[in-house]
This record gives sequence, structure tokens and C-alpha cells, in this order.
Amino acid sequence: MAANRVGRRQGRGGSPGRSPAVRRPQPPARSPGLQRRPARVTVKYNRRELQRRLDTEQWIDGRLEELYRGREGEMPDEVNIDDLLELETDEERAQKLQGILRSCTADTEDFIRELLTQLKGLPKQQVLQRPSLEDPNPPPP
Repeated sequence: MAANRVGRRQGRGGSPGRSPAVRRPQPPARSPGLQRRPARVTVKYNRRELQRRLDTEQWIDGRLEELYRGREGEMPDEVNIDDLLELETDEERAQKLQGILRSCTADTEDFIRELLTQLKGLPKQQVLQRPSLEDPNPPPP
């Protein structure tokens, strides 16, 4: 008889050796006036533009690795797309890129030409800032 009671809890039925079913707590009941918020989030930026920018940044990284193969220590830390987009003309952008890539011994003309082509139509990324409570002149939207 004692063998039949092994694994049973007092006051609960069930077969020997089986643990009782675990019940999850029920969520609190909602008031009829409250509705559930939609799970969708609105994004301020165009997803296609962000993807294009990401693709351009990855392309730059890949090409820099090719140009500086074996001399990774000489590779520039970054080619800032926004700095290039702030410049007025492609000639200014090309000069800036030549300055950044001056330590490269490989031919950089094709890279610069292709990058300038990819930059056409790419918008400058806006920096998101939350206005502080202390700032009397928050940035315009």
C-alpha cells in the first residue's frame, strides 16, 4: 500500500508516479473599454533607403579589404558616407576619397568611380535626437 502512495500528493488523485498537470496563471481580465495596441511599429525612415545605405557600407568594406589585402593595418578606419554626401560635387568627393586612400598602393580609381556612382541619390542620414526638458530650443522636426 505504501508503494502505491509514492509520488502522490496529499489531497490529489492521479495515477502513481505521475506529477499533476501544471497550470499557468490566467492573465487579468481586461476592462471592456481598453483595446489591445497593434503590434506593428511605424518607422520614420524608408526601409528601402536604409537597406541601400547598408548595402553601400558593406560594399565599401568589401572593396577596402580587397584593396588593402595583406596590409590591413594601413586600411582607413572608416569611409564616412555622410561626410562625402555633404560635399557639393563629385570632384570634391573624389579628392576626399583620394586623401583617405593615399596609403593604398593598389589602383583606387575604379573604387572611387564606383563609389561615386553608388552615392548618387543616397540621402544623408539624419541624426535622431530627443529634445531634453532643459533645452529651450529643441531641433525642428
